[in-house]
Parts: sequence; C-alpha cells; structure tokens
Amino acid sequence: MSRDEQAQPLPRGRHGLSPDAVRNSQRDRLVEAMLRLVARRGYAATNVPDVIAAARVSRNAFYAQFADKEACFLAGCERDLPEMIGSIHTAASEAGDRWSEALRLGLDAYLRWWQERPEYAQAYFVELPRAGQRAAEQREAAYRPFLDMLGALAARARLEDPALPPLRAAVPRLIVYGSTEFIAAEVREGRVATLTASAGDLFHYTVTLLTAS
Repeated sequence: MSRDEQAQPLPRGRHGLSPDAVRNSQRDRLVEAMLRLVARRGYAATNVPDVIAAARVSRNAFYAQFADKEACFLAGCERDLPEMIGSIHTAASEAGDRWSEALRLGLDAYLRWWQERPEYAQAYFVELPRAGQRAAEQREAAYRPFLDMLGALAARARLEDPALPPLRAAVPRLIVYGSTEFIAAEVREGRVATLTASAGDLFHYTVTLLTAS
C-alpha cells in the first residue's frame, strides 16, 4: 500500500477496523500532514492545530500518539529512512564485486529517492536542523548506516587494490557531512528536481576521499 493510500481518512461510522489499524492510520496521516506543512511553511510556522486539521483527526488522537509538535515531526523525518537505506542496498547489489560501481549505483539511488520526494527533502534537509537539540541528535543517529556503508566500501576498495593507503578515521564523517550539506544547499536553492545531476560530482568527491593517502 502506498503512503497516499495509508494517509486517507477512515470511513465514517462503523468500519470494522481494529484499534491498531485506526491508530496506525491516524499516525500516518499526522506525520504526512506535519511533513507537508513543514515543507511548505517551515517548522517554526507549523502548529499542532493546523496539523490536526490537515490530517483530519482529533486533538486527543494527536496527543495519544505524540507528546508535542517536535515528536510528530521527528517521527515523520525518520519513518521512511529504512526504506531509503533499503533502496541503496538494492541498487548497490547490482554491482557485483566492484566497489566503485556499488558506490555509483547506491549514490544514484540515494539522490533519486530524495528527488522523487521533494516535500520530504525540504522538511528533512532544510527544516530538521532548525528543530532543536533532539532533531540534531536524530540527524546524528541517521548518519550511522551511511558511515557503516562507507567503511564497508573502503574495505572492499582495499581488497581490490591492496596498494591503497589505510582509511583515515575521519573520512567517512567528512563524506557524510559534506554530502549532506551539499544536498541541503541544492534543496534550499530549489534544485531538488535535479539532484541526480549531482551524482557525478558526489561520486568523484567520495572516491577521492575514500582512496586518498
């Protein structure tokens, strides 16, 4: 089922859905509404009453799911990240044993994933850093899978070419932080629809750092 289908309001009257199904539907609609409003208005200008109205749920339903606006926003920002990580792994698996091809395919899948979700990209890359300390901590936690992937790619590169120097410890973080800020700048400048056009430059940047002495 697509996110759009999940975000539809429940039918009026008796619907025969389980309490869990009702709660899940309400939660999906709330986070969808939150992300959409934050992308269009900004985090600071988005409030709980507007999210409730857009999601077509009650105030009680909101606070049964989330403690506050920040909790709802952070839940939305992290909800689909496993799907995105999965798309990267799926794409990279087509490369066989070639680490650089795995990087190229995975990077293209990553950029395309965001390119196809412009409102999510706006909320995540532009508004999440403005949402406070908990948001900063969540962003740091979200970096972990990417740091692990880069470490694995560096190890594969050295298996292919034992002459490569040891990987410097800070390199995966430099790649993740630099790439994230580059993409955020593209989104802020209204170029989310052409993110995949940056794949070549980001590929060169990443390869250079992963293999440098």
